[in-house]
Amino acid sequence: MKLTPRARFSTICIHAGQEPDPSTGAIITPIFQTSTYVQPELGRHKGYEYARTQNPTRAALEANIAAIEGGRAGFAFASGMAAIGAVVSQLESGDHVVVTDNTYGGTFRLFDQVLRRYGLTFSYVDTSDLGAVERALTPRTRLLFVETPTNPVMSVTDLAGAAALAHAHEIRLAVDNTFASPVLQRPIASGADLVVHSTTKYLNGHSDSVGGVVVAVREDDIAWLGFVQNSAGAILSPFDAWLVLRGTKTLALRMEAHNRNGQALATYLARHPKVRKVYYPGLPDHPQHALAAQQMRGFGGMLAFDMGSLEAARLVLNGVRLMALAESLGGVETLISHPATMTHASVPPERRAAIGITDGLVRISAGVEDIDDLLEDLEQAIARVP
Repeated sequence: MKLTPRARFSTICIHAGQEPDPSTGAIITPIFQTSTYVQPELGRHKGYEYARTQNPTRAALEANIAAIEGGRAGFAFASGMAAIGAVVSQLESGDHVVVTDNTYGGTFRLFDQVLRRYGLTFSYVDTSDLGAVERALTPRTRLLFVETPTNPVMSVTDLAGAAALAHAHEIRLAVDNTFASPVLQRPIASGADLVVHSTTKYLNGHSDSVGGVVVAVREDDIAWLGFVQNSAGAILSPFDAWLVLRGTKTLALRMEAHNRNGQALATYLARHPKVRKVYYPGLPDHPQHALAAQQMRGFGGMLAFDMGSLEAARLVLNGVRLMALAESLGGVETLISHPATMTHASVPPERRAAIGITDGLVRISAGVEDIDDLLEDLEQAIARVP
């Protein structure tokens, strides 16, 4: 079961990093639920010494996602935030980072409330405007951290342009690819140095695991990430690694349905007279629609819409019956949420307002249910709004 150099994406998702178990022939990578490994004699082992440092199930997942993203090595962590923390752990006091302004609330919290205490500085910029990015750079800038599409207003950054700009200034480009998934875009192919995922989301796809991963291409990044993964110890468990491996096998199939349902829901909402605005890169009036069509292979299952007020949003959120009111995204079931009080509650109100996260904004992670059932549910919920 060897992959050829010409293996296509779906085949890579299913097979990369995985070989039949040599002791039994099991086609699925086993869960190696162990804390340590017996060594045959002093100074000689079989490639595994201690489970924080190495685990065969985790190694299989890391190789799988590295291949999916087109990177050289992957490193799996206990959460997406632990993965982002590993990326920025390369920085030193006094270093500066340029960050997408509409970044995930947890990322903002880590950067603004934790890492500033250690002397790092951050500038939050609309990275869809590369001119604004360049103006934000300083002699101490070491990292450009981009989220595209953004959470939740779906702004899109030109990845090839961002990579060229970063490298012209000898800066690393790190891309949080969680919202798109590698089915829709692979940032390394556009020049990114590092790609981050919350594996909790589309990679796992079944709402039953929490994890994160970093994929790297540079030798120095690979060396550091391996070191910090072992040193800090925020590793992904064997069982969670196994769950995500199960998820990546159906990733391409699931994303087809997420794309289809996301487009249909956005189109419906864009025509609804009670909806003020819809944020979805697949709509022709999205400001980066042309870029998204060029850069992405589909527009995804994430969308947001503004109902105009908190009370109207509350009626919709409390009125759905099939969609689940919950945080997170990327699972087979459709989730609906209120960014201002849920995913982005840690972002100051004035910053939320500046980037379009109003009290009336509602976010949907379109699942893979029958679209007619989702449309009926949304229709009856919006009908509650006067």
